[in-house]
Amino acid sequence: MKEYSSSDIRNFAIVGHGASGKTSLSEAMLKVGGEINRLGTIDDGSTTSDYHPAEKTRQISIHATPLHMEWMDKKFNMIDTPGYSDFIGEALGSLGVVDLAVISIHAVNGIEVCTESMWEKASKLGIPKMLVVNGLDREHTKFDEILSAAKTRFGNNVFPMQLPVNAGPGYNKNVDVLRTELITYQLDGSGKMTESELPDDLKEKVKSLHEELIEFVAESDDSLLEKFFDQGGLSEEEMRNGIHRAIQDQTFIPLFCTSATSNVGVARLCDFIAKYGSSPDDRKSITAIDSSGNDVDVHLDGSETVLQIFKTMSESHVGELSLFRVYSGKVKTGADYHNTDRNINERFGQMFVLNGKNRTQVDHLSAGDIAGVVKLKDTHTGNTLCSGQNVKLPSIDLPNPNIHAAIKSTAKGDEEKLAIGLSTLHEEDPTFVYRVDSEVKQTIISGQGELHLTVTSERLKRRFGIDIQLEEPKVPYRETILGKSESKYRHKKQSGGAGQFAEVWMRIESKQRGEGIEFTQSLVGQNVDRVFVPSVEKGVNTACSDGILAGCKVVDVKVDFYDGKMHPVDSKDIAFQTAGKHAFRDAFLKAQPCLLEPIMDIEVKVPEEFMGDIMGDISGKRGKIMGMDAEGNFQLIKAQVPQAELYHYATTVRSLTGGRGLHTESFSHYEKMPKEFEKKVIESRQSKDDE
Repeated sequence: MKEYSSSDIRNFAIVGHGASGKTSLSEAMLKVGGEINRLGTIDDGSTTSDYHPAEKTRQISIHATPLHMEWMDKKFNMIDTPGYSDFIGEALGSLGVVDLAVISIHAVNGIEVCTESMWEKASKLGIPKMLVVNGLDREHTKFDEILSAAKTRFGNNVFPMQLPVNAGPGYNKNVDVLRTELITYQLDGSGKMTESELPDDLKEKVKSLHEELIEFVAESDDSLLEKFFDQGGLSEEEMRNGIHRAIQDQTFIPLFCTSATSNVGVARLCDFIAKYGSSPDDRKSITAIDSSGNDVDVHLDGSETVLQIFKTMSESHVGELSLFRVYSGKVKTGADYHNTDRNINERFGQMFVLNGKNRTQVDHLSAGDIAGVVKLKDTHTGNTLCSGQNVKLPSIDLPNPNIHAAIKSTAKGDEEKLAIGLSTLHEEDPTFVYRVDSEVKQTIISGQGELHLTVTSERLKRRFGIDIQLEEPKVPYRETILGKSESKYRHKKQSGGAGQFAEVWMRIESKQRGEGIEFTQSLVGQNVDRVFVPSVEKGVNTACSDGILAGCKVVDVKVDFYDGKMHPVDSKDIAFQTAGKHAFRDAFLKAQPCLLEPIMDIEVKVPEEFMGDIMGDISGKRGKIMGMDAEGNFQLIKAQVPQAELYHYATTVRSLTGGRGLHTESFSHYEKMPKEFEKKVIESRQSKDDE
């Protein structure tokens, strides 16, 4: 395969809200680039990037899929990413390794929540952005409204490089502002076009926009600005350099018009990316951490190899496939590289550049390029591999999970397979996490949404042959007291042979939230040998672990063992453990016991018209609204809600907002439960114990 210099590579991710046409756009690019002969469609499951069975069945992108093509002697490394928030980790991982974000906007729905999310993530990563209003052949498109909203939300430097002439069914004409001409596309999906003069009714508008474009470009460079004022215009070469620089500085955000499904406007978009888009040369270095923990720069033209794995997936016909970007040096088949995250060496086997499931083998790759390698031994998503100096590249910040479920194998003996499967899937997809919760005695899996957990569970069953069951996770309630009390408990057991005897006198009182269990002894005299103090403490700890009201962990209690009695023969460790446990239990029940429930901080981002529905739902979930902030056309609602009320809340938000809302959640604190809810929990736990 042809080798490309870093200046001739264009690495970009196509991102945006779900159903904004990202997959169709990548398909149209492959068509005009000659990589495919016909446009595949999402409806019949024939697109190049959505090739996994789950994607075909659900007709949505689930995986980030690398694609490549050549255009104007430039190599395009494109990554088609999911727009559904359940799979946001795929999009974020892709943004972390590209040089440009192409943000797709639905021509009818306009700027949606995930449009904004991707903009914000790309901005945080310092990645230049372009906007594409896609689907302009649909009914009820609203280009002018979208352009205005984009300027409001993203800045007045958003500029239309094109204007749709006949948006709606039959759309096939754009005005090109840069070249001041009319472009008419064939409607056969070929992407072919003809150029002609502007009609008279558009000349004045386009002339004004063209002059505005020149001003934008000139402002990016003082020398160009001087020439602009001296000459009244700029040459094509000056415009090219100026546009490129302005895009890198993000003083200029170009906006394009397309209908990917009919391949209208796509070729000119490709032209622009090839001529003005970011290359690896625009970010010559990236900051890494060396073995001493110091920041070091990894240079594109460095001699030592440095690469990072940004996605790991298992393919039935090739095994495990690791996708990577090269940041320095060259990568060669058969070479050994050190994994600095796991302190192991890996030998590179077969490498491929990819178009969905289609692979083209390569034996070497230069800095700035993207490819995949098969069958690495123990290297996973986010790991850095290098030759020479050991460095670690920064990993992508991923969002916290916002939905949880308990998982268990239904067949005895599958517990080990389940553990291996969960670990493997987490390594492939770090936004999927799991933990064994000893407090509630469940294995809890967590993800970005209900579909995320469903798809991951299906993969678990299919790949590891495990029959599993998902159920509602138990809420980790806590038990505590509000008052103080004391108790005296005698444990006496005689059943032939050695007996058991212990008497424990105990005082307890409440402590501040979060202070835990404090055990003290204030024994005087010789009624109890001090050797039995640890035994009483063990008994108290057992009672706190087992729970008293509802089988929940006891917290925030001060315990004082102040007196008791013993027997010279029958007193022993187990006797004082038992007495300590029961003495604590008796005192606890007399000290105003209560249940505490975990309270979560939630943030819900929704279009303004859904605020009432969301706030009403939060109130119905015993939640408290803590504040509201405007973010462009959206509202950010901050609230605190009991964890018990948030099972499947991600699904609730999507249902209330028609899929246009997002939420995040994190633990805040524990607080006392209302009595009526406390009673229900206690009764429920006791009835389960009786079963």
